[in-house]
Amino acid sequence: MRTGLIAGLLAAFISTAALADPVADFYRGKTITILIGVGAGGEYDLQARLVGKYLSRYIPGNPTVVAQNMTGASGLKMINYLAGVAPHDGTYIGMVQNGLPALQVVGLDGVQFDAAKFDWLGAMAPVVETIAVWHTAGVTTVDGARQKEIVTGSTARGSITYTFPQMMNELFGTKLKLVTGYTGGNEINLAMERGEVEARNNTWSSWKATRPDWLRDKKISVIVQSGPRAPDLDAPLVRDLATTDEQRSIVDLVFSGCALGRPLAITPGVPADRVAALRSAFDQAVKDPEFLADAKAANFDVDPIHGIDMQKTIAHILDTPPALAAKARHLLD
Repeated sequence: MRTGLIAGLLAAFISTAALADPVADFYRGKTITILIGVGAGGEYDLQARLVGKYLSRYIPGNPTVVAQNMTGASGLKMINYLAGVAPHDGTYIGMVQNGLPALQVVGLDGVQFDAAKFDWLGAMAPVVETIAVWHTAGVTTVDGARQKEIVTGSTARGSITYTFPQMMNELFGTKLKLVTGYTGGNEINLAMERGEVEARNNTWSSWKATRPDWLRDKKISVIVQSGPRAPDLDAPLVRDLATTDEQRSIVDLVFSGCALGRPLAITPGVPADRVAALRSAFDQAVKDPEFLADAKAANFDVDPIHGIDMQKTIAHILDTPPALAAKARHLLD
C-alpha cells in the first residue's frame, strides 16, 4: 500500500510539473507596455494599439497590454529608453521607427542602442514611402517639383520625413524646402490644411488609413514612392530615378526600413522562452479574425512580417559597407 501511495504521489508531482508553464507564471497578473516613439493618431500609433488589443489573447498568462506614447527625436528617445532604462524582462515592447537601424549604421549622434541586440517581434506589413503634395501647390509630378519650390513639413533631421525629401533634393534636383519641428504626422497634416506647408512624406498605407478623404477628393498628389511598389498607386519609384549604382545604393539604405514595416521590438536580454512566446502571440494575433476585420475597417493592409525574418533584415542593414554609410550619413544624420 505504501509503495502504491508513493507511486501515486510521484505521478501526480510529475504531472503537475509537466503542466507548469514558466512563461505563463511570469506574465500572469503583469502588464506589458508598448511604447510608441511618435505622437498619437498616426500610423505607428494606430498599428501599435491595434496589435496590442489582440496580443494579450495569445500570450501565456494573458497579461494586460497597454500602449503609451514616448515622443522625442523622431523615436530615438524611446528606443534609447528601451535599450538602457526599461526592464529587460519581456514587459516592454517598442513600436520602433523603421529608419533607426540605418541611423545606427551611419553613426548618428545620440544613438545609444544596438538594433542587433533587440529581439524583433514582427510587423503588420511592409510599407511604401511616398511624398505627397497639397493640391493648391499646383505640382503633381517630380518634374514639377524640380521647377517650383514646395514648402515641405518634417518632424526632425534623422527621420524619414526629413531624409526622403532631402535626398530627393540632393540626388534628383527637386526643390522641397524643408520646415522641421512638427511632433508627428497629424500635426503636419494640419499644417497642410492651414497652408503652412505644401507637402510631406508619409506611407501609402497611412494615407489610406488616416486620410482616405484626401485621396478621394484629390486633395493630394503622390509624386513618388519607394519600397515595394504599391499595386494601387500610380507614381514612379525613387530607385527608377537613379542613374548610377551609387545613387541606387544610397536609395536602398535610406529606404531599408520599408522592409521592416512598422516594427515591434522586444527589449534586449529577454529570456528566450518569453521571446518565443511573444513572437508566437504576435503571429497568432495578426491572424485573428476580429483583428483582420478591425484592420480592414481601418484600411490597413495585413501582410505580416515575422520576427525571425525581421531579425535577418536587421542584420543585413547593419552589414552595410562603411564606405556607403559614410556617403549616406549627411542625409540620415
